[in-house]
Amino acid sequence: MSSFETIVTRREGDTLVITLNRPDRLNAAPPAMFDEIGDALDRLDGARAVLITGEGRAFCSGADLTGRDERQSVNGGDGAYRALTRSYNPALLKIARLGVPVVAAVNGPAAGIGCSLALAADFAIAGRSAYFLQAFVNIGLVPDGGASWMLARLIGKARATQMMLLGERIGAEQAESWGLIYKAVDDAVLADEALALAARLAAGPTLALGLMRRGLAAALENGYATALAGEAESQRIAGASADAVEGITAFLGRRPAAFRGQ
Repeated sequence: MSSFETIVTRREGDTLVITLNRPDRLNAAPPAMFDEIGDALDRLDGARAVLITGEGRAFCSGADLTGRDERQSVNGGDGAYRALTRSYNPALLKIARLGVPVVAAVNGPAAGIGCSLALAADFAIAGRSAYFLQAFVNIGLVPDGGASWMLARLIGKARATQMMLLGERIGAEQAESWGLIYKAVDDAVLADEALALAARLAAGPTLALGLMRRGLAAALENGYATALAGEAESQRIAGASADAVEGITAFLGRRPAAFRGQ
């Protein structure tokens, strides 16, 4: 159990579980929450996957607009800028650059910065009662947390425009059909399915999975020739790992591989 104020962390086998823990505020996220998420990601302590979820009825209802100091709220243009550049964005970049896979279990509203957090995961699994919302237009603000970059790539310009300019809720099943998330499941099995997926990833070849994450991120920015060169370099690194030796040996011996993340 962790000693954080706005999140709770625990280990489930080789998975680090991060739970946003402000259920009375539908897990509205002050800058301090993302500072703590970043701190938790700096303390993997051998964890080979990360699972992020929310306590109570929501995943995250967005940034907290009601706190009394700049670590606890986002107020005004300058305050929003400071919160994004000092807290929200650094935590999201840590997720993007992490060497292990990340799963988000979306158990209710994922709005604003909460939507960005969910979509920053490699796999977002949502309960059927969950929804995704870019609510900024309703209060005269603009999407942040990388939403404009992420949505256009995940679902295309037309649907990204719909979410951002109209500020409409996108339910879990619609999000799945659009390709916005990995899949929608019944609320009752969300926690178990998400943890099972995280455990499956944690049992995989960690070095190779981390290289895959970086390769996918680079492919969104670079051309075909650069991607080919990047894959070759990643294959050189992965091929020298103990997990690759185990994987090939297991394949030739017709047995399941026992990866150790090395």
